[in-house]
Amino acid sequence: MEFVQQNMIWVALALVSGGMLLWPLVSGGGAENLTPAQATLLINREDALVLDVRETGEWGSGHIAGARHITLAQLEKRMSELEKFKDRPIIICCATGNRSSSACGKLKKGGFEKVFNLRGGVSGWLEANLPLTTKS
Repeated sequence: MEFVQQNMIWVALALVSGGMLLWPLVSGGGAENLTPAQATLLINREDALVLDVRETGEWGSGHIAGARHITLAQLEKRMSELEKFKDRPIIICCATGNRSSSACGKLKKGGFEKVFNLRGGVSGWLEANLPLTTKS
């Protein structure tokens, strides 16, 4: 106890850094992050479903070809629409990867096992010089 009192700053720093390491698991992020190249391979080799959780306006400005659109706010209500894809890998994307991380957690809690987060989201996809479409 004396050690803790004398080294309060170091103890606090250890607790904060440990919390930061555990945050992705607690927040539901625990899904594997895929680069756009890895996502492309998974789409082509294992017929992965791409799920875009961005808002409607973002979706309309361009999305990954073949992606399904369910906003993050609607995901829990519309989870039943994804049941038929439970055996397929699902790659979730948003603008930068933050909302999709939350969506990954929701799908994992819903019993989906092959859930992946697109690292960097649609922005990362574009940075990799991969195309978007505006066709539904």
